[in-house]
Amino acid sequence: MRQIVLDTETTGIDPREGHRLIEIGAVELVNRRLTGNTYHQYINPQRMVEAEAIEVHGITNEYLVDKPVFAEVADAFWAFIRGAELVIHNAAFDVGFIDHEFTLLLGSRGEPRLGPVAEHCRILDTLQLARERHPGQRNNLDALCKRYEIDNGHRVLHGALLDAEILAEVYLAMTGGQTALSLDAEERSDSQAMASGLAIRRMDLPAGRLRVLRPGDEEHAAHQAKLEQIRQVAGSCQWDALMDPPQGNRDATP
Repeated sequence: MRQIVLDTETTGIDPREGHRLIEIGAVELVNRRLTGNTYHQYINPQRMVEAEAIEVHGITNEYLVDKPVFAEVADAFWAFIRGAELVIHNAAFDVGFIDHEFTLLLGSRGEPRLGPVAEHCRILDTLQLARERHPGQRNNLDALCKRYEIDNGHRVLHGALLDAEILAEVYLAMTGGQTALSLDAEERSDSQAMASGLAIRRMDLPAGRLRVLRPGDEEHAAHQAKLEQIRQVAGSCQWDALMDPPQGNRDATP
């Protein structure tokens, strides 16, 4: 599954008032793993950026003067997102601006030649997802970073690519998926398997014996904290079922 985690910055709040995109940032996930493939573009909006917006993202009119207009980057951007699931925080805002930009690009018969987004991409709104999972709580990006212990200390101002990268971490944490461990069967040998740089070595033990390594106090505490995070996100945890034997086996002798 290909997903694009996306964020934008704009000249103001409402495209119906003539506001335009000034920055697009996006990162690619394939099967819930960051690929390193990104899209990032500043855009000359051909109008002034409102002072209130500059206070949020810090992108000035002077900085945008020599940047390309949207028509010059539209095809490359469309090729990057088309057919993917777009993961966006408050998707209606960003998609509304993107669709507005596409409506300004007319084909030979006067019709928009690209978009609309929802007809070519699936859309997942992480703000709506967060509200469903954490009702009555603050669910902006900073609050979610704090809730899921994601470091966003380098986020002083909003920036599309930085926010997309942070949102990707938040989304993967919020949906409870494994993101760090990667096993490649082709790289395994009889003596060693590699998992995200971690060497797992075979122990030479007599046949029929299995060495059990007990976790230390810190490892046990970290394990319990992770299980509790999974319970809060998913509502249940498969580990609990594994550790709670069926009623008929509770008194069985191992």
